[in-house]
Amino acid sequence: MEEHSSAAGSESIVTQFNTYEDYLDSRIRPLDLYYLKDKKMARQLVELGCWGSGEVLKREEFETRKAAAEASLLSNRTQQKTLASAGKELKDNFLRALAEREEANRSGKMNSIIFVRDRNSRGQEISGYIDYSHRLQFEDFEPYFSGKKRFLPRPTDLSFYNWKTQASTMNDTENYQVIAEHSSSLLFKNKKDRKTLNVDPEASSPGANSSRTSIQSDLYHHVVIYDHITRRNWV
Repeated sequence: MEEHSSAAGSESIVTQFNTYEDYLDSRIRPLDLYYLKDKKMARQLVELGCWGSGEVLKREEFETRKAAAEASLLSNRTQQKTLASAGKELKDNFLRALAEREEANRSGKMNSIIFVRDRNSRGQEISGYIDYSHRLQFEDFEPYFSGKKRFLPRPTDLSFYNWKTQASTMNDTENYQVIAEHSSSLLFKNKKDRKTLNVDPEASSPGANSSRTSIQSDLYHHVVIYDHITRRNWV
């Protein structure tokens, strides 16, 4: 507990002071300068631990922690900017569900597979399983969250079926391998932890570290989301 408190205090220090000299100055009292008459000497004595009380961070440790804190802040700002759903007013349940999972799928904490069944621009009924993480990596999702574009399966997704033309495709992605054991069911093997995700609606469970969520949407006919947390993020 003491170690955690000390680490938290150090983090506060490096964010509070712009430079190491500012940090040293904060540990020098006016009375100290009255006796020493030299601010530079006072800083040196504080840095060496010869003046004042309490543990003093070394210059190298301060600068290392300062750089790490700034890098973390920059990373958080960058991550916030890359979330396509940020700042959007989402009224549909499906779009809200996509937004809730966006950060986790972008960072690799989660690999969600989304089943969508609806009609394309030609009025043809289509359905398919979509690797959400894969789509996020290669596609701009701002038009989906802003309502300018519909999130529908494509022939390049994990699976695709056009009920009018009976055209069907299956494709592996960098996250999943498609296993078509039977014509009526599909399995998806996660390439990171090698766990198998079962999308059969009659199955008692979709598999280890996985969950199945049906979404009631006003914009899409049928939506089911399968969330899979990779094993490396559980350890």
